[in-house]
Amino acid sequence: MGLDKRILPLAIGGLGIGTTEFTVMGLLPDIAKSLQISIPEAGHLISAYAMGVVIGAPILIGYSVKFPPKKVLIALMVIFTLFNALSAIAPDYTTMLIIRFLSGLPHGAFFGVGTVVAARMAGKGKEAFYISLMFTGLTVANLAMVPLVTYIGHTFHWRWYFAIVAVIGLLTLISLKLWLPVLERKEDSHFLEELKFLKSRQSWLVLLITAIGFGGLFTWFSYITPLMTIVAGIKESQMAYVMVLAGGGMVVGNLVGGYISDRMSPEKTCILLIFLMMCALAGVFFFSNNQTTALILTFVCGALSMSVSAPINIMMMKAAPKSEMMAAAFMQAAFNIANAMGAFLGGIPLEKGLSFNYPSLVGVGMTFIGLMIALRYKYLYGSQQRDEDDLAMECVPSDK
Repeated sequence: MGLDKRILPLAIGGLGIGTTEFTVMGLLPDIAKSLQISIPEAGHLISAYAMGVVIGAPILIGYSVKFPPKKVLIALMVIFTLFNALSAIAPDYTTMLIIRFLSGLPHGAFFGVGTVVAARMAGKGKEAFYISLMFTGLTVANLAMVPLVTYIGHTFHWRWYFAIVAVIGLLTLISLKLWLPVLERKEDSHFLEELKFLKSRQSWLVLLITAIGFGGLFTWFSYITPLMTIVAGIKESQMAYVMVLAGGGMVVGNLVGGYISDRMSPEKTCILLIFLMMCALAGVFFFSNNQTTALILTFVCGALSMSVSAPINIMMMKAAPKSEMMAAAFMQAAFNIANAMGAFLGGIPLEKGLSFNYPSLVGVGMTFIGLMIALRYKYLYGSQQRDEDDLAMECVPSDK
């Protein structure tokens, strides 16, 4: 059976979002020089975008829950495309900072609505795989678009980076209009009603697994360049290939995670993958001084960094059945908190003068905590989830 083209608009949108979020890291020196600011000041553009993601996700979802998902996704992509296009012509640092914040607003909301739409289109037993297909755009961005657009930005001008993202946004809008089906809007819902899921301990456990467990992998990813060049001894000129290797792992891990989750329970899949994360990060700490091993671990860690995306989102949707879109938006905020927390905590041993493999040791501790929370989640809610799944299967009419 061929690829369901209905999922393509969500994947293309993910490609654009992934390109705009991650390419800026490689072009900071170019942007800083052009806008006559320091590189640390240019780094604030990354923080501004992340703040937009965290703030925009719940607010935009809360406002849009009464509208049909297709119209919401189109509106979010219009915002995304507009502000990325304006980024290409921003005249100064202050203007760019504001525009980057505004560019981040639709990020979490798009994935929040898209997660629910993908699950609805999938049908029973394929939800996690369809969600992973949506996130394939994000992983392909890391595999191909980020290196390509970074090269274009270095060779010609960094403003081309934002122009290319805006074009991807336009392609997303066209594909949303043509291929995404019209789904029913959620009736009788409002902002405060959507936030009620935050009263549930089950929802908070999923958010904690995401923020702390995923934060462990960001201790590795945030410092991957000095880890590979200083500890593993790989030339800086070869780091582009290392990032492609990590991106390839993300593509594979994302799809495998969704596939496994639909065959095991999301809870079991999550526990297994977080345990493997902990082992992989321990491997980075102990064996990164060997180039071959370091490269293998780069692919493995890249794969594990995206493999939990589908099962953890399914867990959240089940934990907040009446607030799926808002809960999925909060998941995007939790991912960004994981990013910030991993980079911050991973930097502490470096400030103490320790080697660049030590952030991964911090990551081992974070993933261990995430694993303990995941085990607690399964102990409290695993049997309940099995009962619900069994009941759902009994309600499905037989084809025979």
